[in-house]
Amino acid sequence: MAIRYEDIVKVPKALLHDHLDGGLRPATIVELAAEVGHELPTTAPEALGRWFVEAADSGSLERYLETFAHTVAVMQTGPALRRVARECALDLAADGVVYAEVRFAPEQHLERDLSLDEVVEAVLAGFAEGTAQAVEAGLTIRVGTLLTAMRHAARSQEIAELAVRHRDAGVVGFDIAGAEAGFPPTRHLDAFEYLQRENFHFTIHAGEAFGLPSIWQAIQWCGADRLGHGVRIVDDIAPDGALGRLAAYVRDKRIPLELCPSSNVQTGAVASIADHPIGLLRDLRFRATVNTDNRLMSGTSMSREMSLLVETFGYGWRELQWFTINAMKSAFIPFDERLRIIDEVIKPAYAKLLP
Repeated sequence: MAIRYEDIVKVPKALLHDHLDGGLRPATIVELAAEVGHELPTTAPEALGRWFVEAADSGSLERYLETFAHTVAVMQTGPALRRVARECALDLAADGVVYAEVRFAPEQHLERDLSLDEVVEAVLAGFAEGTAQAVEAGLTIRVGTLLTAMRHAARSQEIAELAVRHRDAGVVGFDIAGAEAGFPPTRHLDAFEYLQRENFHFTIHAGEAFGLPSIWQAIQWCGADRLGHGVRIVDDIAPDGALGRLAAYVRDKRIPLELCPSSNVQTGAVASIADHPIGLLRDLRFRATVNTDNRLMSGTSMSREMSLLVETFGYGWRELQWFTINAMKSAFIPFDERLRIIDEVIKPAYAKLLP
């Protein structure tokens, strides 16, 4: 029997790669923009939502990133950040996400005199509120926060220290993001070495717009726990499935790949969902995970991403459970918490659906 979208919404999902400033509700953007006097392409929420998807659907990572000027502009006050984070948690919970790691770059939210710590505290408060409201509505979600440093800037050490400072309040990891070409991860080596000394987790955007050298640096120079996207690892896999040295290392070390199918199509990393190597990477047993990246810009959700894979690759509940458990195994929260969510939430739900 074919898997229905509404049934995918109901099953528990785990999400590792989701940007806070890429997942706002269009109606919220309109309201917040009016408060601060920011001009939008349109003030009709539905039309604005379509504009974001169309503008992001450019085939270029750089042009894709330009759409964030509008979302970041309305996220410059404590109340706005708190609201956006609260709504993010509620939207993910409504989509059946039981665990999410949501990332954002504090350095991009300082235009109205907030300090870095105040930015983080506002977002963490919003996630706490959203999680509590979800529980009241009979939903379950655990949100971990990743702090991102922009790879073209020079604040990675400062943001790494900020992440460690808030590690006991809900920040579970660190990341660098932004245009890859010309901004290799090794520019931020001091930050990564600091995080390793602090026994802290980090992922690195690598292997999306730039190829194998970006992945190699992220892993072998910087020590990344996970790869943000990492889709270009396929460049080290021969047509017959033989793995090159780097691909074999990534697979054998079980380094998680935070794959974002719809986003990868939009930025030109792959031509279509059918061409996405997630199918090959699953067959070769890489630690592949499914993610949304930017729900607003891609007009997507975890349920939609999984539905696309079902339609394209003929996946059933067993494959969807495999991706979900992969993500939960790869989360940046303590092992016992990961295991509890797998054993008490994910597996029992899928057990009812598996033949």
